[in-house]
Order: sequence, then C-alpha cells, then structure tokens
Amino acid sequence: MSDAAFATLMHAQPMVPQVAHVRGRRKDTPDAWTLDLELANGARLIYAPGQFNMLTAFGVGEAAISVSGDPAGGPLIHTIRAVGPVSRALTALEPGDPIGVRGPFGVGWPMAQAEGKDVLLVAGGLGLAPLRPALYRLLGERARFGRVTLLFGARTPEDIVFRHEVESWRARFDIDVDVTVDHAASEWHGHVGVVTTLISRATFDPCNALAMICGPEVMMRFVAMALVEKGFGEDAIYLSMERNMKCAIGHCGHCQLGPTFICRDGPVFTYAQLKRFLAIKEL
Repeated sequence: MSDAAFATLMHAQPMVPQVAHVRGRRKDTPDAWTLDLELANGARLIYAPGQFNMLTAFGVGEAAISVSGDPAGGPLIHTIRAVGPVSRALTALEPGDPIGVRGPFGVGWPMAQAEGKDVLLVAGGLGLAPLRPALYRLLGERARFGRVTLLFGARTPEDIVFRHEVESWRARFDIDVDVTVDHAASEWHGHVGVVTTLISRATFDPCNALAMICGPEVMMRFVAMALVEKGFGEDAIYLSMERNMKCAIGHCGHCQLGPTFICRDGPVFTYAQLKRFLAIKEL
C-alpha cells in the first residue's frame, strides 16, 4: 500500500487501529521510554509536527501519545512516560511485539506561520517530545527561519530526555540551547532553577517571533505570562495540551475544555485561546 493510499484509509476509518511492530526500544529517563515503530503494511505514516497518535497495548487499552520523531522520514517514534496501566504496558513492549496505531490526529505546531521569524521553543520535562518534530523541521529547513532557541527544563539531570541529542544541538552554531534543572547534586555544573528563569537569558525579537511551549500546564501558564511581559503577542504563543484524550475525534467528550475539544481542535492552541482556562486552577 502506498503512503498516500494509507493516509486515505486512516482518514476514512479513524477508529480502526492499524497494526505496527516495535522495531526498537530504549530507556530515555528513569520512567520514560522511546519506541521505534514500523507499520505492518510497510506504509509510512505522514504527520505534522505536534500531532499525536492513539497507541494500543492489545489487551490493556489505548492512550494518546505525541509523535516524537522526524516528520521528514525514518521510523515512527513515540516517547512514553510509564505512569498508568496503558503507558506501562506500552513501555514494556519488546522489539517484534505488535502495537495498535490510530492517527495521526489533531492540530500541530504552526510551522508555516513561523517562517521568517525568530522561533522560541520552551519545553518542560517530557514536553520536549512533542516539540522534537518541530525542532527537526526547523533545523532541516534552517534558512526559512530566524534565530532558533530551545529552553529546556527538567526535574533533575537524570530526567533530561534525549540527552545526547540535546548535547549535539548545543554544539551547533545555528541554534541556541539553554538547559536547567529544578534540583541537582554537586556533580551538576549547569543552571539550576525553573525554566522560566532562562527566558531573560534568551535572545529574540518579540515583535517578530513565535513561541512553542509544551510541558506541565502550570509551567506553560507561567512561561506564557513571562513571554507576554517580554512583548510577545498572545496569538504568537502556542501551547500543546494533553487532557484525557480517548476517542481522538471529538465524539466522547472526555477532553472537552470549555467549548473546545483538545483532541479535535488541538492539541496545539494559542495562548489567547487558552488564557482564561489556564487561570482556573480547578480545571
């Protein structure tokens, strides 16, 4: 089956999972694993940076997981934190094991709107995974964008996901990378503090810049507020939400937030769209 025919099939039957197999598996942090998948029919899943798939651990359940690989090609990659029955089952899969894939779904990062602008990516913890495809696109088409900056915060040095890749990005001359951790032992010689403390160290033109943020909701709220104080427009700040997504097509209502459905209308939204909801602690 051609890639185009497979994309048409997935669009026509969004609730039917396709069978894939685990091609590779690696441990990224104490509780997060990255799976390389290959669809059983040999087709390549075409997706945009920021979109997600519904992954099925057969006999256990299904979970929404952002794609963390390179949208330009290569294996289908997902990075998963083992926090519940389904995610633990997914991360326990071994090479050769079957896995169900539905997708891709959702609204991705605004790559077209970012062209010609400075791009600031701010990630908290495993929030770097949904931003990773956008970063691949930015570096793969580097001439289309202005200054590119990645600010990354983790709980501890051991929780730095994609550590070797982050180190390789820091060694490049066409991207600025700054990393911080919340807590560290004496062996850590980097910055210590929340990720918002890195914003004052970054260089960008707020009048011609676009920000992409992913991480815990409280972190995204404070980062967005800090960027507004720096001169960013609320429509130039994009956040990726992940809330109780079950069906991925806006039918079940589990991910409803006000008048929107995270799975169908997101997961990427502007700060202007989310501001009033992020200010309500009960949500």
